[in-house]
Amino acid sequence: MSAKTGNMLYGLLWAGLYLLALMPFRVLYAISDVLCFVTSEIVRYRRKLVETNIREAFPEMPEKERKRIVRKFYRHFTDTFVETIKLLHVSDDEMRCRIVFENVEKVNEYTRAGKSIGIYAAHYCNWEWLSSVTLWADNSDKIHYSQVYRPLRNRLFDRFYFDLRKRFHSDSLPKNGVLRALLGYRRSGGYFVTGFISDQKPSHNDGAHHIQFLNQDTPFITGTELLLRKLDAAVMYFDVRKVKRGYYRVVMTDIAPSAAECGEFEITDKFAALLERAIRRQPECWLWSHNRWRRNIN
Repeated sequence: MSAKTGNMLYGLLWAGLYLLALMPFRVLYAISDVLCFVTSEIVRYRRKLVETNIREAFPEMPEKERKRIVRKFYRHFTDTFVETIKLLHVSDDEMRCRIVFENVEKVNEYTRAGKSIGIYAAHYCNWEWLSSVTLWADNSDKIHYSQVYRPLRNRLFDRFYFDLRKRFHSDSLPKNGVLRALLGYRRSGGYFVTGFISDQKPSHNDGAHHIQFLNQDTPFITGTELLLRKLDAAVMYFDVRKVKRGYYRVVMTDIAPSAAECGEFEITDKFAALLERAIRRQPECWLWSHNRWRRNIN
């Protein structure tokens, strides 16, 4: 694809989604209801994988309850999609009403003590809304907000999400350039507050640490921990709850005031325990369609 063609397609994609974002939330959720039925019952997007993941995670649960989680998952899944699109046209005041951050004063406490902060997060509730923490936290010129991402294979959507994540004035850092970027923040005399979504299956060179997670032996990403220990950052976790449709509450939870003082895998173990607690609390809010355990399911 030529650059000209790519730019034209990207412009059409952005314009179409922006028109969708102009609609009020009640209309978007009506669209989500339709998408939920199509995704779950007609297309059956990764339906077998979702059912298997939930069954293996909760073997003690009655089948009727697991089916209920599957139904609620697909509803939340399509809600997350329309909520993310809405970021193209939503006011800061409305975002402050819809996603509330608690304990955010810890950002100031750590940076005043000379500490940057690494924040663990997951594909849970609406992870794309978490960058709105900048609406609640200190916006000093010395504090650089950012999030780490893995580039998508589809270039158009990769570019779309990259641009969308700038909505709340934070940087998107590609996985392979994180250390360089964070060191750059520090060399400039500033501090980083950086989110790491760390619940994915680790890459081939980062999977030596296994945890019993959701009733299964599970390899976890340890690169996040190694990076934060090297930079001696403070470590926190976004503990998210879905209050009701379109409303979330996030408690910024301490994991460690100094990553460098933690033992090997201590931070990763704490993150896994916090994440499992959240998933068991509201299981429909996790991304069960992700092939976390690499099962061979069509």
